[in-house]
Amino acid sequence: MSGATTPSRDARLGGTSLDAAIVRATQAGLPRVPRPYLAVAERIGVAESLVIERMRAMLETGAIRRIGAVPNHYRLGWVANGMSVWDVDDGRVDELGARVGALDGVTHCYRRPRRLPAWPYNLFAMVHGRTRAEVEAQVARIVALLGGAARAHEVLYSTRVLKKTGLRFS
Repeated sequence: MSGATTPSRDARLGGTSLDAAIVRATQAGLPRVPRPYLAVAERIGVAESLVIERMRAMLETGAIRRIGAVPNHYRLGWVANGMSVWDVDDGRVDELGARVGALDGVTHCYRRPRRLPAWPYNLFAMVHGRTRAEVEAQVARIVALLGGAARAHEVLYSTRVLKKTGLRFS
């Protein structure tokens, strides 16, 4: 199936036109079939092994960051979602963030700049639960972990679902 010619360079990806074709074919997700790379290969007219090779190369160069499952937590029943925000010492935010981010139930944790005087928070940790009580229990675990290192915190609950997509090529 693979042709004998070398694909042309594609500056948008820093790779080849084949790389761009693979990204276009997978940007909405891999096909949910037993052999997703084969399905992609058949769609763009190359061998499955070439799709796997090029995706591995794009991962190694950083042209794509990761390949992973993205579950819809709302459909799984996790409908109480709270972004917990924390005011911690800037000199310890990385250390504390790593500890908070390692907790079960924290799906992502990151540092953000403060916006004083109205917004003193510099550590954000997203927690999910089936109920607000579950989210509050998760936040209580973070409170216990941070102890006196947390000067203040709040929990901002999601009120609607926003469409989440990455970069798309036309």
